Amino acid sequence: MTETVHVPLGDRAYDVHVGQGLMGQAGMLIQPFLRRPKVFVVTERRVAGLHLDRLRDGLGKIDAPALLLEPGEAIKGWAGLTQTVEWLLDQKCERGDIVIALGGGVIGDLVGFAAAILRRGVRFVQVPTSLLAQVDSSVGGKTAINTRHGKNLVGAFHQPVLVLADVDVLDTLTPRDFRAGYGEVVKYGLLGDAEFFVWLEENAVRLSDDPVLRTQAVRHSVQMKADIVERDETEQGDRALLNLGHTFCHALEAATGYSDRLLHGEGVAIGCALAFELSSRLGLCSQEDPSRVRAHLQAMGMSRDLSDIPGDLPSAEALLGLMGQDKKVVDGTLRFILARGIGEAFVTADVPAGEVLGVLRASA
Repeated sequence: MTETVHVPLGDRAYDVHVGQGLMGQAGMLIQPFLRRPKVFVVTERRVAGLHLDRLRDGLGKIDAPALLLEPGEAIKGWAGLTQTVEWLLDQKCERGDIVIALGGGVIGDLVGFAAAILRRGVRFVQVPTSLLAQVDSSVGGKTAINTRHGKNLVGAFHQPVLVLADVDVLDTLTPRDFRAGYGEVVKYGLLGDAEFFVWLEENAVRLSDDPVLRTQAVRHSVQMKADIVERDETEQGDRALLNLGHTFCHALEAATGYSDRLLHGEGVAIGCALAFELSSRLGLCSQEDPSRVRAHLQAMGMSRDLSDIPGDLPSAEALLGLMGQDKKVVDGTLRFILARGIGEAFVTADVPAGEVLGVLRASA
């Protein structure tokens, strides 16, 4: 079962293939974009051990030298970017060549940014190997690295030419990584599709075991993101809705040093729960909505509160300060994505700091 979502962006349009066995079809699907039988694969060591040979088998006679980076969020910085760009130049990657990002969101963001700036832009293919990357970071063209000031503050919009989301590779994820990826899946129902959220309430507990349901969930998530990206490619309006939960999440990631204490999708799940709690406190949605969100996250075995994060955290005031570095700050004013109900998210800057602090303190 394979489904295709088209991202219609004029001369930057591309297809996202979602389904089983796509790694084995990589050569056939990438061949139309090649000017010579060679690609350049950038991945990380853990992913390489699981999937690099399978990708190379699928590429067939296409030569595929690979750079193996260290795993983890720490590689997504200036040093990792320099290492990637210099390796591609050492390999004599030309402007007409294809770079393949094989890995999760960290690799996709880093490699996409390297491709955006190498020779003023080379083409790249996303082969996401995590649920989070398949439903979110591999689609839409956002590429970036982190700095000491915060997450994803240096980057570029650079669309891939193709995305291959092979749901079979998700079988290799740890339960924690799968649940973290699910944080981005449930976000789509919460921000703009109440019917999808109902479907998730009924089916999500079986996603890790059922590739057909998994394909449906990934395809629907990708379609929702593609529709939003088509309307607002560079995040001037509607695309900000995709950051539901992320204002809280990015502050928590900074507070935990971008470490394994908190995975991105775990932060998104906590952020979504807090966004609905804040929305309820402000009288924007019913009190039942945050309870329903929390109940579903609990049924999935997911984090919901600051108290679910191991170790000490900064004070609520310090976390609010970290939010001030978020990319959604406009003219010094922090914008939040809140909700009038499940599936009814919107962007606002009219949020009293005291209410945010109250939510953070209660969650801790």
